[in-house]
Amino acid sequence: MSAAEPEGYAARLAAFAAACRSDGTPREIAADAAERVLDCLGNSLGALGPHTGEAAGPSPQATALAVARAAGGAGEATAVGSGVRLPADRAALVNGTLAHALDFDDTHLPSVLHPTAAVLPAALAAAEATGATGAALLAALAAGGEVCCRLGTASYDPELRNSVFFEKGLHATSICGTVGAAVAAGLLYGLTEAELAHAIGIACSMGAGVIEANRTGGSVKRLHCGWAAHSGVCAAQFAAGGITGPPTVLEGRFGFLTAFLDERWTAEPLLAGLEAMGAAGNWQYPRTVFKPYPSNHFTHPGIDCALALRRAGLRAEDVLSAQLGVAAAPRRTIGEPRAEKTRPRTPYHAKFSGPYTVAAALLSDPGEGGAAAGPGLGHADFSPAAFTDPRRLALAERVEVVADDTCDAEFPHAFSAVLRVRTRGGRLRQTRVAGSLGGPGAPLSREQLAGKFRLNAEPVLGAARAGAVVAAVRALATAPRGAVGALLALTRTG
Repeated sequence: MSAAEPEGYAARLAAFAAACRSDGTPREIAADAAERVLDCLGNSLGALGPHTGEAAGPSPQATALAVARAAGGAGEATAVGSGVRLPADRAALVNGTLAHALDFDDTHLPSVLHPTAAVLPAALAAAEATGATGAALLAALAAGGEVCCRLGTASYDPELRNSVFFEKGLHATSICGTVGAAVAAGLLYGLTEAELAHAIGIACSMGAGVIEANRTGGSVKRLHCGWAAHSGVCAAQFAAGGITGPPTVLEGRFGFLTAFLDERWTAEPLLAGLEAMGAAGNWQYPRTVFKPYPSNHFTHPGIDCALALRRAGLRAEDVLSAQLGVAAAPRRTIGEPRAEKTRPRTPYHAKFSGPYTVAAALLSDPGEGGAAAGPGLGHADFSPAAFTDPRRLALAERVEVVADDTCDAEFPHAFSAVLRVRTRGGRLRQTRVAGSLGGPGAPLSREQLAGKFRLNAEPVLGAARAGAVVAAVRALATAPRGAVGALLALTRTG
C-alpha cells in the first residue's frame, strides 16, 4: 500500500472518526459529549479557585501557563480562565493541565482512564483555531474520546482484573489520551481519512506517563493530560504537513499495543462494532462516569461508606480503629505506602489517600463538598490547611486499607468498598457500597452535573457568568462557526 492508503487497526479507527464528521454522531452521543464539555470546563475553572494551591510554591497549572506564554507564537486559541491567546498546541497544554489538576475529571470503566481531560483540550484548541461549529466540536470530542476509551479497554486483562497499563505503572490517560486527542484535533483540522490514520500513527510515538506520583506524591501527574492534548494537536498538524505513521502502528510487532502491554492485549474491545456506530449502544465513551468528589476515583467508595456511617450516627471522636476494604489494585494506589497515605505530603497527594479521605469524610463540614449530590468532600478538604489538620491526620492514622475479595470481584466494572469501624465503646460498625456515587448504579443527573459545574465555576466567575457558560455549552449542538471562541471568552476570570 502507498503512504496515502494506510491499512490496519489505525485505518479502521480513522474510518470511524471520519464517519463521525461526515455522518454526524447519534443525538444522544452528542448530548452526552456536551455534558462532558461542561464538566471539564468546570473542573478547569475550579483549578483556578482558592483551595487548589500547593502547600508551597506555584501550582502546575500556573507553571504551564507561564511556560506556554514565554514560548511566544501566534494566538490561535484561548487558555481557560486567563483568556490568554496562545498557539493551539500550547493552549491545549494549558487547558489539559487545568482539566486534570483537581483529579475531578470523569473516569471510564473498565479501562480506568480519564478521556475527556486529555481529548477535549485538544478539540477546543483546534476548534477555535479553525472557527468550527459547536456540532463539529462535539463530534470530534465524541470520536476522540471513543478512540481513547477503546485503546484503554484493549488493555484490560480479565485474569488480572485490571488494566495492564495500570499494572505496569503506566498512565493510560496520557498514553491513550494522546491518540484520542490527535483524532479529535485531526477531524477539526479537516484531515482526510488517510491523514487521520497517519495522525494516529504519529501520536503513538508521543504518548507517555508513569503513575508513581499516585503513590508517593509529586505534582507532575497534573501535566499528563496537558501534554497529551498538546501532543495530539501536534500529531494532527504533522499529519496535515505530510508526516506519515506506520499502517500497523497499533497491532504490529513493535507497535503501540505490544510495546506498552506486551502480549496481554485483545483486539475485540478496540474494534468491535466500529462499522455500526450509528447505534448508541456500541459506544464506550458515554459509559465514562462523572465524579462527585474532587479526589482519585479509587477513594470514592470509601468516602461513600464513611458518609453513610456518619449519617447513621457515627461520630469521628468515637472511632478507635477503622479498616477500609477495597480491590487489590486500588489498594496499591490509595493504601500504600502506608506512611505516605496516613500523612500525605501535599494537598494533591491527599487526594490519593484512602486513610485521609475517610478521615476527611467523617470530619468535613457537612455543608461542604459534592454539591453534585449533596454533602460530601469538596475543594476545602484538600486545601493546605485541611490536609495538615491534626484531627484529620490523627484519624487517618487509625484507618487501615486492606484488600477485599468481594471488591476484587467487582473491580474494575465498579468501584466498591467496605468500611468496618471499631468504636471506643467496643461496637463494630460496618457498611458496604457495591458502586460509588456517580458510577453505573448511581449516575449523576443533568441537574447534579450543573450543580457540580457551579461549585467549581462560581467562585471564579460569579453566578451570572457561570450560568451563561452552562447555557452556551448546552446550546453547542446548534451553535454556529466561531462559537467555541465565544464560549471560552465567557470563562475569562476577573
